[in-house]
Amino acid sequence: MNNVMNAPLSVTDAIRTRRTVRHYLPDPVPAADIDALMELAMEAPSSWNLQDRSIVVVTDPAVREGLTWATGGQPQPQEAPVMLVFVAESQAWQEDRADVYEHAHRAGAWNAEFVSFFSAAATEFQRGLAERGLLREYAVKDAMIAAAYVMLAATERGLATSPMNGWDEEKVKKVIGIEDRPDLAIALLMSVGHPAEQRIHPGRRSLDRNIFRERYRRA
Repeated sequence: MNNVMNAPLSVTDAIRTRRTVRHYLPDPVPAADIDALMELAMEAPSSWNLQDRSIVVVTDPAVREGLTWATGGQPQPQEAPVMLVFVAESQAWQEDRADVYEHAHRAGAWNAEFVSFFSAAATEFQRGLAERGLLREYAVKDAMIAAAYVMLAATERGLATSPMNGWDEEKVKKVIGIEDRPDLAIALLMSVGHPAEQRIHPGRRSLDRNIFRERYRRA
């Protein structure tokens, strides 16, 4: 049953109960749920507020078949009614960002002086990334943060997800029609739907194995 019909999960509960699900029921995901997930995904933070990530929502069986090909026959695109492709836009910093600044100004978040400073500083920062070959890395990070938001939001709504590895980037780009865009990168594929299996938490290592204070230490 959709958790929205009951008491909403807390963020803590969503984190603790989310599991990666590979098999799905054929039941469609309501359009309202998809829209809500996309809206929440776009609330994710991004470096310099570039919002340099997009999501391709795939529900067409023919396109999902293409993603099955691009993922080497994995079951998620075959069974899940929704596939999300997170696209990192490494050259977004060169586009006109006036709408971002105008929105922040109207909302009272940034004044005109800050907008002027921020615009120049952001451009200079991105040029530095370009010189060091890090534009793709930063855009992929932003896309992955948005993906994390989607996974938790989907859990809160009673939906299952699977962040996917094992796909061929060039094939995925061809399937979604961006094979001629070297400025775009595929950050992640994610299935969304109603689970056809119950996954038991496999557990995590003790915190002292991976959590350190002040400096990294590994014997």
